[in-house]
Amino acid sequence: MSALPVLLIAATFTWLLSLPLRNVSIVDSLRSLMLFAAGVIYGLGADPRAPRLAFVLWLLALWAARQSIHLTARGMGKGEDARYQAVRARHEPHFRWKSLYLVFWLQAVAVWIVSLPLLGVFASNAPLGILDYLGVLLWLTGFVFEAGLWRYTRFPNYFGSLCVWWGFWCMAASAGAWWSVLGPALLTWLVLAMWAANGRRNMPTTS
Repeated sequence: MSALPVLLIAATFTWLLSLPLRNVSIVDSLRSLMLFAAGVIYGLGADPRAPRLAFVLWLLALWAARQSIHLTARGMGKGEDARYQAVRARHEPHFRWKSLYLVFWLQAVAVWIVSLPLLGVFASNAPLGILDYLGVLLWLTGFVFEAGLWRYTRFPNYFGSLCVWWGFWCMAASAGAWWSVLGPALLTWLVLAMWAANGRRNMPTTS
């Protein structure tokens, strides 16, 4: 079962919520929840005897809950994030309507692609192997990095998310779903693009 229709519906409802708030930043809190929803959908369609089913869903739930709570708390009362204000300025007039497909539906499609390792990890009853243990180690590294190392590095969420999702891919690869590499590869590209954009915004200017 494809998760894409559910993700598009969730994105549309969140867009409707963003209209009176005049704040599309709320999509950031939705992203991890959509990834969890995708995992649940794939899990419901899997063989209940799949050896990775339960522990991957638990890992996904922990990561998604921490991400959503953190991003919601960070943005509470601060208005629309500067990144989205810039997008809004570039696409006026009528950005409130354009944001449905420029922000919310685009995020839903990106989440669907990133979630591919979850589809792959539940699609096989192959026994656990060394790649599964490597995947759990990567996931743990990413989770700890995101949750506890903000005082030591500037963007721990970027590196942490990459570790988490390459960890899920290792487990999917152990199940035979090598093709799901498209998910973490897209995430890596997006993270590097955001990191570069943040770096450019914070470079000192010369007169």
